Order: sequence, then C-alpha cells, then structure tokens
Amino acid sequence: MSEEGPLKMADVARLANVSMSTVSRALADNPLIPEDRRREIQRIAAEAGYVVNQSARSLRMRKTQTIGVVFPLGHDVGQLISDPFFIEMFGRLADEITTRGYQVLLCRVTDTSEGWLNRIIQSHRQDGLVIVGQSDQHEALNKAADTYLPLVVWGGHLTGQTYCSVGTDNIAGARRAVDHLLGLGRRRIAFLGMLELPEIALRHEGYVRALRAANLDPDPALVIPAHFSFETAYEAARELIESGTPFDAIFAASDIIALAAVQALAAAGVDVPGDVSVVGFDDIAIAAQSTPPLTSVHQDLAKGAKTIVDLLFKRMAGEDAPSATLLPKLVVRKSCGGSPTG
Repeated sequence: MSEEGPLKMADVARLANVSMSTVSRALADNPLIPEDRRREIQRIAAEAGYVVNQSARSLRMRKTQTIGVVFPLGHDVGQLISDPFFIEMFGRLADEITTRGYQVLLCRVTDTSEGWLNRIIQSHRQDGLVIVGQSDQHEALNKAADTYLPLVVWGGHLTGQTYCSVGTDNIAGARRAVDHLLGLGRRRIAFLGMLELPEIALRHEGYVRALRAANLDPDPALVIPAHFSFETAYEAARELIESGTPFDAIFAASDIIALAAVQALAAAGVDVPGDVSVVGFDDIAIAAQSTPPLTSVHQDLAKGAKTIVDLLFKRMAGEDAPSATLLPKLVVRKSCGGSPTG
C-alpha cells in the first residue's frame, strides 16, 4: 500500500510500462498476452503489493464466480441445515463447485412468501443457483425457470415440471423397500412422512404401488404425517404406537424419521426387528452405525452432486441441459430382519 492509499491498476501499468488493459488481461491469465509478458506483469504487481479488487472485477465482468446453494424450508422451519442429509449434500456440492474455481453462497430460506426466489435471483450475488429440495415451492421453481436458465433443483421429477432437476427415482426406491418388507412376511406396513412434499409423495406412491401389486389395500390409518426433525418424528411414531392400530413394519420417508421410530419403538418395549421391521430412505452415514443398523434406500449423493453441478455449468454456458434421474439401491441391514447386504 502506498502512502496515498491502496495501489491501483494504473500504478502497475506505469511500473510495467504497459496499458491498463494489458495489466488487466495479464492478471486474469488471458492468453492474448504472451506468457512471458504475463508472468513479468504478474511479478511486478506482486512485488508492488497490488491486490485485485474482486468486487469491482465482478461488476465489470457481470460475474461473481459464486454459486448459490439454497435450502427452502418454509414447509418445516424447524428443520436445520445441520440435518445429516443436508450436511452431506452441501459438502458434496461445495466440493464439486470449488473444484471448478467457484465460491459457494449458502442460503437457508424459511420465508417462502411470494417472490422469495426472484429476490435471490435479482440480487445478482451468484452466477447460478442450486436449490436443495422442492419443499412446497414447485410452482415458484417452475415460474423462475421460465426466465432464469442457470437453475438446477435436487428433487423428484414431476408432471408439468419446467425446471431442471436431479434426484433419485423415489417411486422405484420405495417399491424396493416395501417389496422387501413384503418378502419378509410383513403385511401391516406403516408409512411415515409428509405427503405435501413432492419427493415424499413420490415415495408414498411407490409404497402404494408395492402394496397393490401384492393385492393389499393401503390402510389410511397406517399413513402417519411425520416431519424431518428427530423430535417431531419421534412423536409421530409414538402416536402410531399408542393409537392401537396394528402394524408389523414401518417404511419411513427419511432415515431420521426411521431412526426416531426405532427409538420410539424401543421406548415402548417393541423389538426391532423381531416385532416390527423398519426401513428408511437416504442411507445417511449414521444409518449403518445405529442400533440395530438401519436398512435404507441409498441415494448416491456423490453422483447426484456431480450431476447437479455439471448440468448447472452447462446452463450457465447457455445450454438447456435436461433433468436427470438416479437409480436407487436398497441396502439391507438388521433393522428389517433380512439378510444384510451392507
């Protein structure tokens, strides 16, 4: 820093005896400037203590080198980003984004009143957006996608969807889970989850299809609303137990709900898997470490994050990249009573 304030690009240009535009290109590693000349200008700037003003540069280039990762949680303000599924997904997205030389801007949104997504887009704080979960904002996402191309959503693929999404085949994953329970002789299978959410509704659809394929009529008394937080899921499972409705298995819409159900069953003196089999969805890291280890539908978040970011960068380049669906895998552990596979 000089006595008169921070060193300016004009000062570097004077020291290097070149124009300011040449300095700008050299510091940006632009190949229009010969490599030897670039390195010399970069050396002069470094020795003089010049630091690129990234904010000013972003304004000039109309790029921020930042990707926004948004968690819309208006449907369940009690759910935190510390949720194990969110932590793993965010970590994998951050790895993919930063590997490409971009920064990550994290945003947890609980106020999803009209225009919330447009306000984020119009802030111009990011070059593209990843939305983790559709929440109850399917129409808002559709509307934004009409005019904003660099947007990719983690979630299920829905009828009439216009935005780009990446997600597991929720129907197929649920069918595999319920088919497995049916194969173990379970017939009174409860479903725990929030049907208002698109991904959970798809998992419920898979649950219903599996039951009907086995010539079983779904019982509405076995469909229990359950939020994603452990405490609320525990209460939902406890209410099912205390209702007196007979059941011999639980298919939970997430691993956190499943793990809460296991604890509620244990507190009520119900043996898992002897009396009740339990299966979750996500296969988060703690699923294999629980007591008993949890059978779960595995979502390949590493592949999911890479696919999301690949599609987003194509869209940032102006391509209309299509949605993608990942295949699920059922990982069988002791909580269902079957022979373990993982």
